[in-house]
Amino acid sequence: MRNRVLAALAVSMAIILHALPAAARPAAAQDDLLDRLTAIPGLTVVSESQPTGYRFFNLTFTQPVDHRNPRRGTFQQRLTLLHRSAEAPVVLYTGGYGLPVNPTASRTEPTQLLDGNQVSVEHRFFRSSRPAPADWDDLTIWQEATDEHRIVQALKPLYSGKWIQTGASKGGMTSVYHRRFYPQDVDAVVGYVTPNDRVNPLDHEYDRFFAGVGSESCRTALENVQREALKRRDRMVALLESDAERNGYTFTRTLGSADRSFEMTILDTAWAFWQYSSAADCSGVPPATATDAELYAWIDTVAFFGFYTDQGLEYYTPYYYQAATQLGWPDLRFEHLRGLTRHRGLYQPNSVLPAELRSRHDARPMLDVDHWVRTRSERMLFVYGENDPWSAERFTPSGRDSYLYVAPGANHGASIARLSEADRAAATATLRRWAEVSPAQRRSEAAAIPADDMLTDRRTR
Repeated sequence: MRNRVLAALAVSMAIILHALPAAARPAAAQDDLLDRLTAIPGLTVVSESQPTGYRFFNLTFTQPVDHRNPRRGTFQQRLTLLHRSAEAPVVLYTGGYGLPVNPTASRTEPTQLLDGNQVSVEHRFFRSSRPAPADWDDLTIWQEATDEHRIVQALKPLYSGKWIQTGASKGGMTSVYHRRFYPQDVDAVVGYVTPNDRVNPLDHEYDRFFAGVGSESCRTALENVQREALKRRDRMVALLESDAERNGYTFTRTLGSADRSFEMTILDTAWAFWQYSSAADCSGVPPATATDAELYAWIDTVAFFGFYTDQGLEYYTPYYYQAATQLGWPDLRFEHLRGLTRHRGLYQPNSVLPAELRSRHDARPMLDVDHWVRTRSERMLFVYGENDPWSAERFTPSGRDSYLYVAPGANHGASIARLSEADRAAATATLRRWAEVSPAQRRSEAAAIPADDMLTDRRTR
């Protein structure tokens, strides 16, 4: 307790001293990093903590609502800075979603491998990084890439090391789009489980994935769960309605009814299983003889019935808007469920958006990005999971010092650490070469900072 009080007093004193004009501060209180951060136009230091060996800053940065017309107003975009040294590499982590409500220090895999600094950026329109009032036409991949461009340009003068951008899933997509529009901002990109839905109606790769993932017995068991749940629709929807009453779930703003929410969850069950689970979990798939309660409980554990509710979807609204307008989505055939579904065309992002945000899809941005990655990109490394449905449609890297690796048996949590020994060594060596660092010796103080897998979870945000 005494140490915590002393630490709090120290931080408070630093803030008080920094509030003084630089000339009025004691010599020992001079703080070059804090001075340089606060001198950046539009950047605000919200708070600072000091994990052993690091400094961690919560920041906001003033961004134009519309980079093509800055006179339309501004908003505050949240970001964090984990600072080790001005000479170490900088990892730009774009998660593609929001930062935690109260961000704390963590390190992505590239940050750990390079023993670097890390800048983590909240995507526009998530959490408090949303203009008010919000014009959703401003939520595009180019606008967010330009947000990141301005942040990089503002912070680059503070660091002499190389910059590596990273992200997983939608964060990996965000990294790719930034690289596409501003290829000189960072020196390389490491994208984890990064989907590439370049032609939305032609999603044959997803159907091929589900026809071959895992064992035949596991695939059959999952299909039987989906069929059995739909056959028991009336009783299962009643369980969902009781669940909703207990937890305060509603359906009116998004899917419109408990029945539509139920069907969407069942359609998503096999996908969610392979995204979060592994082949070892196949033995736990319930048989067709399972009771209604047993079937409901297992599906809830895997796919979470609370996700496709107004409350579960609210946080993800910007993602589904982007999927509907530009990113695309998995368009599955569900042939094994013919005759059991009721709601035609349900499995798409417009189904889960409020009516005023439902939009027409524009295929051109993804076609452009895909072509650029295949033909002109440089220094891009992609890591995918063998058993991850989001890894079914992948980017194809160019031959310009770019690479693709697949982690055997891995789900949506694929990483460099989960690659085969040879691939892990090759990917690590490439990353360190790009960052111009020798094999990092893990410092004892770094172990106190938790690892960040860069992924969101359906139940917690």
